[in-house]
Amino acid sequence: MSATTRARRLRGAVACLAVAVAAAGPAAGTAVAGTIPGATHGTTHSGAPATTAAASSADGAPTTAGPSGAAATGAATSASATSTAAATGTAAATGTAAARAATSGTAADPAATAVSGAGADPAATAAAASGIGDDPAATAAVVSGIGDDPAAPAAGVPGTGADRAAVPAGRVLTGPTAGCGARPSQEPGTSADRTLTSGGIERSVRVHLPDGYTADRAWPVVLVFHGRGNSGPTTEGFSGLSELPAIVAYPDGVRGGEGKRSWQGAPYSAPGVDDVAFTGDLLDHLEDTLCVDTHRVQATGKSNGGGFTEILACRMPARIAAIAPVAGAYYRAEEPPCAPGRPVPALFVHGTADATIPYTGDADRGLPAIPDKVAEWAVRDGCRAEPATRRIEPDVTVQRFAGCARGGQVGHVAVDGGGHTWPGATAYSGGGHTTQTVRASELIGAFFGLVRS
Repeated sequence: MSATTRARRLRGAVACLAVAVAAAGPAAGTAVAGTIPGATHGTTHSGAPATTAAASSADGAPTTAGPSGAAATGAATSASATSTAAATGTAAATGTAAARAATSGTAADPAATAVSGAGADPAATAAAASGIGDDPAATAAVVSGIGDDPAAPAAGVPGTGADRAAVPAGRVLTGPTAGCGARPSQEPGTSADRTLTSGGIERSVRVHLPDGYTADRAWPVVLVFHGRGNSGPTTEGFSGLSELPAIVAYPDGVRGGEGKRSWQGAPYSAPGVDDVAFTGDLLDHLEDTLCVDTHRVQATGKSNGGGFTEILACRMPARIAAIAPVAGAYYRAEEPPCAPGRPVPALFVHGTADATIPYTGDADRGLPAIPDKVAEWAVRDGCRAEPATRRIEPDVTVQRFAGCARGGQVGHVAVDGGGHTWPGATAYSGGGHTTQTVRASELIGAFFGLVRS
C-alpha cells in the first residue's frame, strides 16, 4: 500500500473517531525551560495479587491458520526464546522526580508545539483540532478536550488542580521530570533492554527512544504490554509502535500459569505479583532517567496485555492519560470495581473472528462481549449511548461515541474476520487473519495525539 493511500485511509478513520486524549499537548517533545529535581512524591498505588487458576486457552497461542498478508512463523514465539534482559539501566526506582516546571520556547521540530505560561492550568494548554494535511507522512490529527464544548479545558487531566484528589493516591507529577537534562544511556532512534526491581522481583523492559530525542524536551510515553506467553521485544517487532514520536516502553510480564509471561488480572497470572505497582515503578524509572511529559503517558497492549491497560486506567488514572487495547482479554480477576474518578479516553480494537478472545464474549471464562465492554466505557466517560458508525475499509468499521464528559473519548475499531492479531502486523502476532487495510499502530498513534511531521 502506498504512503498516499495509507494516509487517505487513516484520515477517514480519524475523521470518524474524532480521536482525542484529555491530556493532549505537543505531538513530539515539549521544550523544557527548567526542572527542579529532588521533589518528593506519594506512594505508588498498588493492586491485589491475581489468582492462580489456569485459563482455558492461551491468549497468545495460535488457534487458526496464520495471518494473511503477514510474515507468519507458524507458531507463537516462545517468550523464553525472545525476551532479553541485558541490564543497561538497572534501577530500584527510588522515586525522586521533578516538581512542576514552566515550559516555554518554540520547538524546532514542526511537530513539537512549545507550551508557555508558568502557573497556568496544564489542561488549558490543550490545542484545538488540527486537520491532517495532504502530506502522506502525516499520520493523525490532534483533538484536545473532546466534549460538548471543545474549546473548554479537559477535566480530570492527570495531576491537575482539584482533580488530583479525585483519583487514587500515587506519584502524581506535572510537566517535565528529573530525567530532563540527563544524558540517556542509549542513542536516539534505538532500542535497549533495561532492568529494574519491583516488589523484590527483577523486571525487564525494552525502551525505544524516538528519532530526534533530546533531554531538553519533555516527550510522551507509550507503555506497551504484550500478550500471554509473549514478550516485549517480540511485540516491538510486530506492532510498529516504535515508529511513533514518543518514548515507547515494552515491559515483560512475570511467568504465571504454564510458565508463560502474563499480566495481573487474568486467571493464569503469576500469584502475588503486583503489576500495577510495577507499572508505577517503571514510570518512576523512566521519569528519573528520561525527559518525560507526565501529562502524556498512555498505554496499549495486546490480549492479556490489552486487558491489563484497562486495569491501569481504573487503578492509575493519575498517571495513565489514555488507553488503546488491541484484542483485549478483559478478565479483571480479583480486581476491585473500576472507578477512575475522571473520564479516561479509551480506544478498543478487536477482530470479529477472534477465536481466542471471542468478539461475542465467553461467559464460561468471564470474558465480556466486546461491544458490551465498549458501551461500558462510553457510560463511564459520560458519552451518549448511540455511537456514530462508519465503514472506512471493506473489513473495518469505526465507532465514535460523542457527547462525552470533558476529557472523555471512546472509540471502537472492529475488523471483520480479524483474528487474535494486531492489524497491520508485519510478523506473526497471533492466530487468525491479520488485516493489512489498517495499521493498529497508526490508529493508536492518532488516538494518542502522536503526530510525526
